[in-house]
Amino acid sequence: MRIIHYAVAVAAAVTLFMPAAALAETTDVMQPSAHPVKLRTALRELSVTYTYQGEERTLDDFLTRTKTNGFLALDGQDVVAERYTGANRDTRFQSWSMAKSFTATAVGIALKEKHIGSIDDSVDKYLPELKDSGYAGVSIRDLLHMSSGIDWNEATDAPRLMAAANKGYSISKMAALQKRGWEPGSRFEYTSMNSFVLARLVTKTTGMPYYDYVERKIWQPASMESTATVGNDSHGDSLGYCCYYATDRDFARFGLLYLHGGKAKGHQVVPASWVKASTKPSSVNPNYGLHWWLGGDGGDFMAVGLGGQYIYVSPEQGVVIVKSSIAGSAVDQEEAIVAFRAVAAEVARTRG
Repeated sequence: MRIIHYAVAVAAAVTLFMPAAALAETTDVMQPSAHPVKLRTALRELSVTYTYQGEERTLDDFLTRTKTNGFLALDGQDVVAERYTGANRDTRFQSWSMAKSFTATAVGIALKEKHIGSIDDSVDKYLPELKDSGYAGVSIRDLLHMSSGIDWNEATDAPRLMAAANKGYSISKMAALQKRGWEPGSRFEYTSMNSFVLARLVTKTTGMPYYDYVERKIWQPASMESTATVGNDSHGDSLGYCCYYATDRDFARFGLLYLHGGKAKGHQVVPASWVKASTKPSSVNPNYGLHWWLGGDGGDFMAVGLGGQYIYVSPEQGVVIVKSSIAGSAVDQEEAIVAFRAVAAEVARTRG
């Protein structure tokens, strides 16, 4: 199995280590739940080794090499491993493209609430400003599968998109200028603009700002503990493709939500059918679902962000893992899933 995170290609062109305020000049705040999901600190010794490219490696070495600043593992609601370097439990880490999984979740809830008729509808049915763009006639499903057909190169266009957002340009207007490059639904092409359009879709169909909808339908119902911020373009549009700033424990709660089939504290926050669909391979990429990266036969899946940000979920082992980096590192997604599987297996093995 080969997993490629296309967004990591922008690492050569984007300055990863700018202050948070410079990465997203304006942000919106999401308030937490008054009754957060309790995560019990129950640390235990985990001896994790794995084989990658014919070499035996350790978890400690992997975390060091990939400049990891935050790492935790959940066994259900028990925090069995947690460590920070140059950060702490209250640090708000930049999600980068892990935000895409939140955006897809918001789309799924909007669908359930009938704000959206079907994900097979054309996106310009709801966003008429896209009728003269490359998005005309493109289904919401194709956007979710990263198969929109617009002429886009993530390595060069994503940095320009980020720079435009930082300078206060309207990303919605930029979306309306996108051109068709190939037949929608015919192949996979990782495209951050697709995720922005989906976030804009949430805003337009629900009549609520994207961040407000996420707060009311995901952040609070999933019982998050801390405030989080979401970057916007200063024109009222949340970016949707990046720029959630949240604690690792709250990122872990999002993973826990998906581990539990969309439920938090017994309440169905995300439709179970959407969780299932999101983690099912698409026809254009067996390792990608609806804005989630898939592990293959093991049934595990991940939200992945530039520079080494992960929310990993193993339904088989009942484990959630979060890894965050401030400084970022080289591409490590293929090794990461091997390491995470080893951690999940060790958590299961040491379960009392």
